[in-house]
Parts: sequence; C-alpha cells; structure tokens
Amino acid sequence: MKLNRSLSSGFAVILLVGLCSSALQLSAQAQSQTQTWQQIPIPKLPEFRPQQPKRIQLPNGMVIFLQEDHELPIIDGTARIRGGETSVPAKAVGLTDVYGEVWRTGGTKTQNGDQLDDYLEQRAAKVETGGGVDSTTASFSCLKEDFDDVFRVFVDVLRNPEFRPDKIEIAQKGLYDGISRRNDDPAQVAGREAAKLAYGASSPYARTPEYATVAAITRQDLIDWHSKYVHPNNIIFGIVGDFDSAKMEARLREAFGSWPKGQKAADPEIKIEPAKPAYYEVDKTDVNQSNIQMVAPGITRKSPDYFATSVFNEAFGGGFSSRLFGDIRTTKGLAYAVGGGIGAGWDHPGMLRLMVSTKSKTTYESIQALDEEIADLNKRPIDDEEIKRAKDSILNSFVFRFDSPEKVLQEKMAYEFYGYPLDFLENFQKGIEKVTKQDVARVAAKYLHRDQMAVLVVGHVSEFDKPLSSLGPVKKLDITIPAPPPGLVPEQAEHE
Repeated sequence: MKLNRSLSSGFAVILLVGLCSSALQLSAQAQSQTQTWQQIPIPKLPEFRPQQPKRIQLPNGMVIFLQEDHELPIIDGTARIRGGETSVPAKAVGLTDVYGEVWRTGGTKTQNGDQLDDYLEQRAAKVETGGGVDSTTASFSCLKEDFDDVFRVFVDVLRNPEFRPDKIEIAQKGLYDGISRRNDDPAQVAGREAAKLAYGASSPYARTPEYATVAAITRQDLIDWHSKYVHPNNIIFGIVGDFDSAKMEARLREAFGSWPKGQKAADPEIKIEPAKPAYYEVDKTDVNQSNIQMVAPGITRKSPDYFATSVFNEAFGGGFSSRLFGDIRTTKGLAYAVGGGIGAGWDHPGMLRLMVSTKSKTTYESIQALDEEIADLNKRPIDDEEIKRAKDSILNSFVFRFDSPEKVLQEKMAYEFYGYPLDFLENFQKGIEKVTKQDVARVAAKYLHRDQMAVLVVGHVSEFDKPLSSLGPVKKLDITIPAPPPGLVPEQAEHE
C-alpha cells in the first residue's frame, strides 16, 4: 500500500514536470511565432497605374474625357460648368441652389419636367443638374442601349432649359424650409460658424442663403446665369461606360462641335479675412454637449507642403490611431469625437481645423487638452512609428478611393478644372512616400499656431465646467435667423 502511494506520488511529479515542460515549449513556440510574425517582410506597394481617360479638346474650347469601362452595360456622363456660388452677388445668395434644381425640374422648351421624369423612368435612366460653390453640373446615367435617347434629353436640358415659374417657387420653398431648420443640429451650426471665422462672415465660402436673398431670385436671374456661363469653352465633359472611344468621340463631336464659344467665365477675386484670435461662443440651451472647433486658414493642394501636411494630419488627428484620438478620447475619456488637421482646398485655402465633441461639463477641460496637444508637438514631435502608421493608412486606403474608372475620371476632371497637372494622381503615392519626419515637424511648426486660431464653442454655456472667459476674451455669436420679408411664407418661420 505504501509502495503504491509512493509510486503514485512519483507519477504525479513526473506528470507535473512533463506538463510544465510542455507549457514552456508551447510558450517558446508562441513567442517564436510572434517574433516570426513581426519579422514578416511587408512588400512595397506597386506603383499606382490607373486606367487613363482619353482627353480631347474641341475647337470651341470644350474639354472632353473618354473613359471606357465594359464591366456593366451602362454609360454615365457629367458636364462641369465654370461659375458657381462664389460668383453670385451677396443680395442673391442661394441663386445656384435654385438654378441647379430648376435647371432640371423646369424641363426644356419642348418638354416640361414632369414629362421628362416619365420619359426617363421608362428607361430606368436619369438626368440631373446641380449647383455648387465654384461650378454647376449636368449629368446623366443610362443603359447602353438607351444612350441615344437619353443623351438627346441631356443635351436638350443642357442647352435649352425653360425654368418654369412653378418649379422656381417649389425650389425657393425648399430653401426656406432649410433656412428655418438650420439651427436644429449643433454640429451643423458649428461647421457653419467655424467657416465664417476661418474665411470671413461675408465670404462666399462661408455665407448662407437667407429668406430675403432667396426671395429676390427671379426667373430672369436664372435665364441670365445660364446665358452667361453655359458655353462650351466653360465646360469639362466626362463620359464613362460601355462604349467604343472612337465612335463616342465622333458622336460627341457631332453633338457639341458646332456649339459656338461664349463669354469665358472669370475667376472671382475672393479675399480671405479670418476672424481675430479669440473665443467665440454660441449658447445653445437645448443640448447637453459642446462642439469645439479651433480654426484658421489652411493651404491649397498646389502647396509644396501638401504631402507633408497630409501625413501630419493622419498622424495627429486623422483616425482611431491618431495622437488626438489616443490621448483625448481613449486615455482621458473626454471626447465623443476628436480630430482634424491642416485642410487643403483645390483653388483656395482649406480650413485648419481641430475639433472635439464633449460633454458640457468637460468643455473647459477639453479645450485645455487640445491646447496641450498643440504645445506638446514642440517637445514630442510626431515620431517615426506614428509617421509609418500614417503613411500606411493613407497609401493602403488610396487604391480604394480610385478603384473604378469612374472615380479616376472624376479626379482627372477636377485636375483639369482647377489647373493641376493631369498626372497629379499618379504622383500622389510618390509624394507621400517621400515625406520625412523632418518634413512633418516643419509643417506642424509652420502652420499650427495656437495664438492665431479662433476657438468656437457651440453648447449650453451655463453647464460648462468653467466659463470660457477664464481662458481669454469671449465674443458671443448671434445665430438668430433673420425674419422673412413681410407676407413671405410665414409658416416656414415657425420652425425657428
């Protein structure tokens, strides 16, 4: 009996030793596997070579891009016309919104908008128009077999709009409704007021339609706008889909080649007049959180610093792995959302903007946290690991931004419109790869100056942890919507 117990104890010891030995071996194997995984070489991304559209310029100045894509039996086309809201006088803000809608809904001289709707719906096609900041657009989409029918309607809309009065009234009422509701969403209020601080309250990049400016828009205004801007030498037309380029080129030359030139659209001169550095406060008592934005003018994509700022933005405030997200949201738990960077516009400076959404009771603390992050860049510049993550994020997602011939076409049209080299897209990857740690530190020091930034806070002021005045001078912003002119849709004003 004693012998058996002794043998049992011996077996137990041997078993325990064996288990420990196996565990150590598994641990060593796991560690070896981890080390091996970390040592896996990551191949260099192949050079980006998207399918190139064919560029044609007609004698009348129209630029055409042809992009074949035979994946589906569909053809899409877009005409981008120079001249947008930046060219509209202050007394008629909202004109391109009304124009962009009624251009299509008003129909043509031969068919009204409702008739066009029926005609296109029978072919599962669409023809659409719209207004924008610096341009207006007309586009179509259809099955290949219906191209001739739909393209004929598109050309008719492009050249012969009727701007029927009943559709103008509908478009104006839609804008009135938008005006009446524009203070409902605090994030939209913050975005709108931040743009005014960055560009100037009267800047076309920041101003908004009012009841009076929309009501002042007449049918003759729309006719005059169309007559002034819609000419072939102001148009960039891109078409993508299931077609033969040679045959499509002949078709487009036939459709547009005899269209005479018109007045060339002039680029408006727009001064950037940022607000003085201070704290700007919008008291919104129906919310329990604050939208904080620190803003200043940014740069354009033509800047030699564009690639370096792109890497800085991604590392500092671009996503879940950025420094702002990690420090302010994850570590300090202050923010619902946080991020931002040095914005780059196409033909005018973008907005340098850092944003935090936080509880009302942590407003002051969140502003201080942003201040600390900006100041900390001098002592703790973006390091090699952060730069590598930022580059990987930009480059690995880059292909998905241009993963179809249509997306490439739209980008090439933008380069043509804004006067960029047509190989700008292909050089983007190389530009990002060349950015160094020194480049990132240089652009951060060059553009990010806390003492030159306006700070906007939209929130419930009485619930802040400390008043903004404890940080510096405060200016209260009035976002009251101006009343509509007497007798104008008074029911819309009830939403204010």
